[in-house]
Amino acid sequence: MSHYYAEFFGTMILILLGDGVVANVCLSKTKGNNSGWIVIAFGWAFAVGVPAYIFGPASGASFNPALTLGLAAIGNLSWSLVPGYILAELLGAMAGAILVWLMYFPHWEATEDKGAKLAVFCTGPAIRNTPANFFSEFLGTFVLVFALLGVGQTASAPGFGPLIAAFIILVIGLSLGGTTGYAINPARDLGPRLIHAICPIAGKGDSDWGYAWIPVVAPICGGILGALAFVALLG
Repeated sequence: MSHYYAEFFGTMILILLGDGVVANVCLSKTKGNNSGWIVIAFGWAFAVGVPAYIFGPASGASFNPALTLGLAAIGNLSWSLVPGYILAELLGAMAGAILVWLMYFPHWEATEDKGAKLAVFCTGPAIRNTPANFFSEFLGTFVLVFALLGVGQTASAPGFGPLIAAFIILVIGLSLGGTTGYAINPARDLGPRLIHAICPIAGKGDSDWGYAWIPVVAPICGGILGALAFVALLG
């Protein structure tokens, strides 16, 4: 059971810090308001790296159903663990989103922009184009999983894996994230989107369920194919 707890709490911390940096940048009257994309990209990068250091020895620090399924597809994770991992990741993401809502509680009412409030919890396209949006999330997750597997087989820098993973997230955000907000993780998007829909967030708009399938399905496809491509080319 320890690996399930690790996935839950690791994903919770990931969302607390990741959605937290978006809230700091996007919500009105915060100290970080309008500090920009670079701040968000760095915040998200280390939101992944910190819990990876903490919980990596217990569960492998997946925190991402796309990565979980990719690892299972190439035999690096038992399929018997996959349902529990994904459930723990989704529930952890929801718990982290609730903490962000509470953390920034006065700022929801102070923020008029409904889109900014939704952006704290989940992703959305800069230009709404279904094929392009799907490809963006697919490719970003493909690169994520392919790169993480490459780092994982490198033994020359023990202890630096989570730090390198953080920099992989950073470069994906800076290079590939501007089209859709780089969910690259179904739990990261779906869990907080559910919290946005459920919780009485002051002045919120709709949760954009018409788009919500893309940051779930595309990362799963990209993650599995990224893992299979790595094994085919370098495994």
